[in-house]
Amino acid sequence: MTEPQMTDTMAWRIAQLTDRIDWGNEMGYYFYLQPIEELNGAHVRVQGRGEMLMFASYGYLDLLGHPKINAAAKAAIDRFGTGTHGVRILAGTLTLHNQLEEAIARFKRAEAAVVFSSGYVTNLTTVSTLVGRNDVVICDKLDHASIVDGCLLSRARFVRFRHNDMADLERALVESDSRGVRLVVVDAVFSMDGDIINLPEVSRLCRRYGALLMVDEAHSLGVLGKTGRGIEEHFDLEGVVDIKMGTLSKTIPSVGGYIAGSRDLVTYLKHMSRAFVFSAALPPPQVAAALAAFEVMEEEPWRLEKLQRNITYFLDGLHARGFDTLNSQTAIIPIVCGSDERALAMAKYCQENGIFIQPILPPAVPSGSSRLRANVTAAHSLDDIDRALSVFEAAGRECGLIP
Repeated sequence: MTEPQMTDTMAWRIAQLTDRIDWGNEMGYYFYLQPIEELNGAHVRVQGRGEMLMFASYGYLDLLGHPKINAAAKAAIDRFGTGTHGVRILAGTLTLHNQLEEAIARFKRAEAAVVFSSGYVTNLTTVSTLVGRNDVVICDKLDHASIVDGCLLSRARFVRFRHNDMADLERALVESDSRGVRLVVVDAVFSMDGDIINLPEVSRLCRRYGALLMVDEAHSLGVLGKTGRGIEEHFDLEGVVDIKMGTLSKTIPSVGGYIAGSRDLVTYLKHMSRAFVFSAALPPPQVAAALAAFEVMEEEPWRLEKLQRNITYFLDGLHARGFDTLNSQTAIIPIVCGSDERALAMAKYCQENGIFIQPILPPAVPSGSSRLRANVTAAHSLDDIDRALSVFEAAGRECGLIP
């Protein structure tokens, strides 16, 4: 009997990737999965590279390592241990879980909330739980992969509209007349471009055509709005979003994701979402850390003020040097390079000169729009930003991106 072997097609797919990685290593262009040995605000010590200035962090308010948050996580271990007895619905719910969900609901000004094991899982399970075969789900073409995967898993009719194009969204709504549920899902802040969805018009169209609206606030929580509550606060449109999704692993320095909305919606998800019913509960230290982080956000508003100052300062500096940052208005700031080769060369120069930043290439972004994705945070001082701007400028000149 012959041993089962990989098909030629699968072997070819794997070889394509490994060959590309091998080429990247040979050229000094492979920057992913770098082991970080030490974290200190905007400064990190990378194994084999020494100390670098971090411009790839999602910790927008610099809460990672906050003494109150660390103390809460340690206290939760002392009280509850490192895990739970299983899934939430049977034996895994702790008082901490309920406290966190109540805190999220208050912060997002919703009736209730539910937490899941990751942001990816939150989108995947929410979309696939709320819509099915006889329904329609409509998404912006630049929505996060987790939303796309949830749409595909749902088996609903999946329609996409041109990025932030409200006329095209209206076309999709008109053409997707359905006897079932119609759900529109958009990112609040788009993770590769850093721009903001046109919430006033999206919400108006959803009301006009009777569609539910779900917004992914992974990159807007703690970034948008006077108090960091997100996109509804940013546009002064409280209550227009039916399903408010966010993560607990970016601004909030923990792990997981959440949905906030009506009490009935949350009850439905807690009993019908396969990722909630069949997935182990979030561990106590992570729940406690997230809970404390929401408290710190309200107690220390200066963090958001500093972040917003840094965003403006960084964007102005890049524009003054001639860089294209698309329509970014947020902490995610693309430095568009065009070709893959130029983006890789830019990243290599930056990494060799002490700036931790990553190149973003197709298929993550459209062909011809390869870029560096720079994330500015409240951890950066103006001196840090000036240093980074100098490196970006030198890299851009060396690579022929700017004159």
